Amino acid sequence: MQHRLAWPLVTLAALLAVNAVFNPGFLDVEWRNGHLYGSLIDILNRAAPLVLVSLGMTLVVATRGIDISVGAVVAIAAAVAAWMVGGSVAGDASRFPLPVAIGATLAVALVCGLWNGVLVAVAGMQPIIATLILMVAGRGIAQLITDGQILTVYYPPFFFIGGGHLLGVPFSIFVMLAAFAVLHLGTTRSALGLFIQAAGINPPAARLAGVKARRLVIGAYAACGLLAGLAGLLICSNVKSADGNNAGQLLELDAILAVTLGGNALTGGRFSLAGSVIGALVIQTLTYAIYSLGVPPEVNLVVKAIVVFSVMLLQSPEFRASMRTLVQRPALAASRQEQR
Repeated sequence: MQHRLAWPLVTLAALLAVNAVFNPGFLDVEWRNGHLYGSLIDILNRAAPLVLVSLGMTLVVATRGIDISVGAVVAIAAAVAAWMVGGSVAGDASRFPLPVAIGATLAVALVCGLWNGVLVAVAGMQPIIATLILMVAGRGIAQLITDGQILTVYYPPFFFIGGGHLLGVPFSIFVMLAAFAVLHLGTTRSALGLFIQAAGINPPAARLAGVKARRLVIGAYAACGLLAGLAGLLICSNVKSADGNNAGQLLELDAILAVTLGGNALTGGRFSLAGSVIGALVIQTLTYAIYSLGVPPEVNLVVKAIVVFSVMLLQSPEFRASMRTLVQRPALAASRQEQR
């Protein structure tokens, strides 16, 4: 239980067990019409956008930063993709070629991340203020792109990104796994991970040691923006539309929760990409449980907050130590009385 991933894994296993007890067939996975179906597959599929955003948030948090604009970047990316793909009602054409639309969408998201990184690393703004600017302006930009309307996409090839299947498995799961694999290999098979940790633990010492901390910070925010744009593509493709006002709403809060549930400290330094993935799956599994158990919509956010609060307390070494002391105190008092 001393491993940093132990408590996140215990939490995920407990939520899966609760779902299995109250939802018969929850653990069943079946092959039907060439596709895998089941609640577990559905959770993985729906968690993909949150996992992507959480991975980017992990890199930013590791550098002692925070990015509360990821939800707005998701909305911008979805709006750009929907506007560029569009398509006629017949579904036989799009406004721009699909590769061009995807590339432009990711490029716009990358620019958003670079903007945040420059404000933090070069202009010296506090991360929460720098990203708050884009959080507020981003929604307006997305609504300007969509002209305040919900843009509907009619081009079927675009639907494969967020709603298609590859080898019977939802394609979004492959996108999620590919993003994790690239970041994991990049941070564990090279010095990049150590540099990020050094910049997060002690930026002045890292600079004295020759680590280009500013470039690392800019790169972390750029990667966060790019992954948020990829999440926006998945969401837009899955729902076949873009809503500049509601797309990615409160996704930044879920991403921060996923990072902390995964055992990462918001003070920067050591980080765990796998922990953030587990944290995102915990949130999605919890959401599934809340809806499947019939919790009234008006209280589901309260239930979610209570569960997350309880999990975070259990993960806290200080809280566990204080509870252990409270439990052992009567026994110690009794033993002292016997000795007297």
